[in-house]
Amino acid sequence: MNGLHPTFPNPSRRSLRGLDSLNFFLADVQTGVGPFLAIYLAGHRWNEEWVGIAMTVGGIAGIACQTPAGALVDRLHSKRALVLAGVVALAVGTLLLLMWPTLASVMAAQTIIGGVSSVFGPAIAAISLGLVGPGRFDKRTGRNQTLKSAGNVITAVLVGVLAYCLSNRSIFFVVLGFCVPTILSLLLINPGEIDYNLARGGGHNGEQGGETTRQPARVLDLLGNKPLMLFCVSSVMFHFANAAILPLLGERLANGKGKSSALFMSACVVTTQLTIVLISVLVVKLAALWGRKPVLLLGFAVLPIRAVLYTLVHGTLGLVAIQVLDGIGAGIFGVLSVLVVADLTRGSGRFNLAQGALATAVGIGASLSQTVAGLIAHHFSYDAAFLFLAGIAAAALAILWLFMPETRSWSAVTPKESLSDRARMCHGAVHDDFA
Repeated sequence: MNGLHPTFPNPSRRSLRGLDSLNFFLADVQTGVGPFLAIYLAGHRWNEEWVGIAMTVGGIAGIACQTPAGALVDRLHSKRALVLAGVVALAVGTLLLLMWPTLASVMAAQTIIGGVSSVFGPAIAAISLGLVGPGRFDKRTGRNQTLKSAGNVITAVLVGVLAYCLSNRSIFFVVLGFCVPTILSLLLINPGEIDYNLARGGGHNGEQGGETTRQPARVLDLLGNKPLMLFCVSSVMFHFANAAILPLLGERLANGKGKSSALFMSACVVTTQLTIVLISVLVVKLAALWGRKPVLLLGFAVLPIRAVLYTLVHGTLGLVAIQVLDGIGAGIFGVLSVLVVADLTRGSGRFNLAQGALATAVGIGASLSQTVAGLIAHHFSYDAAFLFLAGIAAAALAILWLFMPETRSWSAVTPKESLSDRARMCHGAVHDDFA
């Protein structure tokens, strides 16, 4: 186990159960406004280009807010209040989409939803790290991902069935309904049990070095961390290749298929999220045995295969089955991206800022993906768009393989230590941080 934090918090069972249910219900709130939005807009006669632009607006709002949101989570003591404000704002954006699916209201709603969603990832990770400490953070992250995916499964089933039996407007009623248990779950967590310094990736309160972590975090502090920058670059390309695939598939199937397209999209999402539920704990264990990089390579490798398969398979069952690969890739990245950032910022007090910066990079890739892929599909074909995305995914895999070091034995760079010295340590012996 890493020796930076010899003591750890001891959270109550109530706070841990609150964190469990928060992950589950918050996933319910966020899922409904995701891939189903493309089908909803297509049903209102939006073409591929305008659907892509609408999705991009939300991505741009997320990009603008991600890094400031991470810095805010680092600085703000009340993580719960930040999550609460985000849930309320997301409900407002959902109401706009439900009541007025016009160009102006959709763009406004996407701006709100994209902006506030940037808070949730860093805030949940910070609450988790502040509650359980770094020694148990790996397992906690795997549990968070499992519960989040389980929530996604429930939402996808509800949305698909209700959209098929009633209308696509049911998507938004599901989201609004789940806002209530999300807020109640948040209130179960005792704010006094969230260690402020640990939640930032700093020292435990009262430990040596705890005061240094109170220095304001700056984006410039991250630029000298070469492995973090490499991981950001590969993550941008990974999400550029990944983000547009499922919406593109939904748009293609929405043409002339009416309600059944929402049911198909539900099946795709359920397949992906069930796969994540099944592999999240395994990912943590494999990362402990093999290291972060080998498992990440596996997650990156399945994406180009998946994109190519969508040009070859046309049957409904086959298309749904391919989503198992999406679950493998998303499950691995969802768990290990948090752990890699924690590795590279350990002891620095900049954990959430780095998460925000990574999310910004990912948002750039994802939002550009929607527009570029939409243009290619509109002017050429859906198969051309899928093959283009497969090429980007293959390039991301190559960068990760050739340049990214192993991070499990990494600790924060100190003023007396050069980045190159620390980078060489990453390639050395791997220590067991999970003992």
